Amino acid sequence: MFDIHRVEIEWGGRKLKLETGHMARQADAAVFAQYGETTVLATVVAARTVKPGIDFFPLTVNYQEKTYAAGKIPGGFFKREGRPSEKETLTSRLIDRPIRPLFVEGFKHETQVVITVMSHDLENDPDIVGMVAASAALTLSGLPFLGPIAAARVGVIGGEFVLNPMLDEMKDSSLDLVVAGTQDAVMMVESEAKELPEKQMLEAVMFGHKHFQPVIDAIIKLASVAAKEPWDFNPPDLEDIKVKMRAVVSEDLKAAFTTSEKQKRQSMCSAAKEKAMAAVLTPESDSDAKTKAGAAFKAVEMEIMRGTVVKTHKRIDGRDLVTVRPIVSEVHVLPRTHGSALFTRGETQALVVATLGTGDDEQFIDALEGTYKERFLLHYNFPPYSVGETGRMGSPGRREIGHGKLAWRAVRPLLPTAEEFPYTLRLVSEITESNGSSSMASVCGASLALMDAGVPLKSPVAGIAMGLVKEGNDFAVLSDIIGDEDHLGDMDFKVAGTANGVTALQMDIKITGITEEIMKVALEQATAGRLHILGEMAKALTGARTELGEHAPRIETIKIPTDKIREVIGSGGSVIREIVAESGAKIDIEDDGTVKIASANRESIEKALARIKGITQEPEVGTIYKGKVVKIMEFGAFVNFFGAKDGLVHISQLANGRPETVGSVVKEGQEVWVKLLGFDDRGKTRLSMKIVDQTTGKEIPRAEGEPEEVHESRPPRRDGGGGRDRPRRPRD
Repeated sequence: MFDIHRVEIEWGGRKLKLETGHMARQADAAVFAQYGETTVLATVVAARTVKPGIDFFPLTVNYQEKTYAAGKIPGGFFKREGRPSEKETLTSRLIDRPIRPLFVEGFKHETQVVITVMSHDLENDPDIVGMVAASAALTLSGLPFLGPIAAARVGVIGGEFVLNPMLDEMKDSSLDLVVAGTQDAVMMVESEAKELPEKQMLEAVMFGHKHFQPVIDAIIKLASVAAKEPWDFNPPDLEDIKVKMRAVVSEDLKAAFTTSEKQKRQSMCSAAKEKAMAAVLTPESDSDAKTKAGAAFKAVEMEIMRGTVVKTHKRIDGRDLVTVRPIVSEVHVLPRTHGSALFTRGETQALVVATLGTGDDEQFIDALEGTYKERFLLHYNFPPYSVGETGRMGSPGRREIGHGKLAWRAVRPLLPTAEEFPYTLRLVSEITESNGSSSMASVCGASLALMDAGVPLKSPVAGIAMGLVKEGNDFAVLSDIIGDEDHLGDMDFKVAGTANGVTALQMDIKITGITEEIMKVALEQATAGRLHILGEMAKALTGARTELGEHAPRIETIKIPTDKIREVIGSGGSVIREIVAESGAKIDIEDDGTVKIASANRESIEKALARIKGITQEPEVGTIYKGKVVKIMEFGAFVNFFGAKDGLVHISQLANGRPETVGSVVKEGQEVWVKLLGFDDRGKTRLSMKIVDQTTGKEIPRAEGEPEEVHESRPPRRDGGGGRDRPRRPRD
């Protein structure tokens, strides 16, 4: 019934198993992959016909995590997996990026790759296994796919490279790098690093490329016995159409590609396209002919732009290969926000806003590995007006999530710890103009906005996008690419970091791979460009402001005994709600007894702090406190001076010289300064007002030679012994 084929290898200290023929047999191909005890199923299905008029390759990659994989039931009312999580969206993009360029040019059959996580051992991240399984399934499917590829994760632990470190080992790693590629070249890089030097980053990429070669060999071995017959697909021949178009629009396109202004250049290219299409099409041309003509025009566009760059080293906007566009950095551009920055580089502009919050604002993330809290958020928005277009406005798409995560990775290694700066941090990057590398503009703007908000970054961070034009053995690496260079070029290589090293890398290519030599040149140019950008940013701010903004919350952190947490919270939260209502401050209590009190108003913090200390601490003898008279008796006044604690100011301690009555000195509700004298043998608190200046709250110094104040050792007797005029203590 089953025609099962299987290969197994030892890889990175664990067994990798690839199996086909057992599950999902109606798909064009299906591979069940297991690494450790993490298992995924990858399937591939392609439409047999092409939709009329389609002028792009409709590839969709869907990575999905099932909660049953970790023995969990989904939260929420419906108890069913819903919209893709951020991790699922990012992993879908991660798998899409290295496989898309390997489909034969001109293949436009709708293709869907689905990767389902079916078991998670909480040790091996499913993303690498999913990428390997997807590559194996595509290789077996018979589609015109120029693979296989493989992928690996590389960490740096104790100064040494580690292949596919386990999830708990990643806590000690200064690098989280995913690299994918073929036998001969690298196709994709995604990483987060703690200011590592460029040389070490390149070594990590090549380490991963070397160590995933056994996986490629295993996929080829599986394909040798289980691959389906290749599709009978021949790319459309566009040469005749291209010859006609070159004759008509070559000069027009050359003129367009020497125009630096984006909008004008786009208009000139659109006019050239209309002219070219009119030269090769007739009113009777069908949608297939129009699609071929559109593909031919794009090919001619690429030829002219790329040929000029490689031959002359002059780019579309007139720059040489290494020059960065003009930069303007501005901070504090919004009056009421906690921090803001406007970063403009050429025709790309990002308005980035920083907001400081408390522990209540942390994001709960429900992952297969368990639920955890995230205190740093970065959200990226790309409205259609940023490129002069109209379009749908709604929830963020895959691109927005991916660009935001890249900027998040770039900035996160520079953030202070929660102990150093106990705030939840949210950044929002609004792309107001776009012509190349808005994600790197977001990194630069994020750094400035955080420093404007007073967040003590370890170092400012900046980013730059590198491009590539490769014609045969000749190539040119371009610094700070614009949109057309990304669209018509071969590579988008983003590098972010500080003056000390790299914090994030992301590389996507459109050809079948790049060499170590090209990557080395790109990293060297990126370093010079990044240092230049950091210098331009320093014209606005060189470091974090020493004071938080006027409207930012202040947070006071104290530690209380864990056995006092329940008292501060109260039954059903009654006590803490009362403190919040009275003080106006936000209060967050952690399990270890850490209490964070936040408010933009210092007085609110002090009120909350006093209440909490009053509950959790004992008053100190000899200390002066501010209190309130809560009850007047014949023999003295009871003062609430330390949280819920009351003490007696005996009539003899109200003022110098014994007053006739207590009421002649104090009234109920009056605020007074008192000094804690001590406790009697019954544990009752004894206070004094007369030795404290009631205006300043400072102790009145004794005159030289004056004996120290003698205080009663115990309160009056309850039975009134010693005379009818002896005052009685109030009943409890």
